[in-house]
Amino acid sequence: MNIAAILFAVAAITGIAIAFIRLNGRDLPPMGLAILHGLFAASGLVALTIVAVAPGAAQWARISLGIFVVAALGGFVLFSFHLRRRALPVPIIGIHGFVAVIAFVLLLVAIFGRP
Repeated sequence: MNIAAILFAVAAITGIAIAFIRLNGRDLPPMGLAILHGLFAASGLVALTIVAVAPGAAQWARISLGIFVVAALGGFVLFSFHLRRRALPVPIIGIHGFVAVIAFVLLLVAIFGRP
């Protein structure tokens, strides 16, 4: 779970950069930054899946995984806008980020919470 948390933390940093770029008036962030964000998030999702589906995994890890999947769906929607060279919709960015933050907090609860 620690590796997943680190990967998601890096994804969060790049996601915050993407959001600031969009909020500062640019329709699209650099494609490389978007791909980097997606790669770290997808890697975190794979790492968390491996841990969360194992027998005896913390319930909070499983819940976090489910919520991260929802956030990933929002990320796919945003990336589809990027691929079509259309401005990223700010409301979807906000919802995507909010859902991911909730999932990340629950992952931290799974890591640092009492068993």
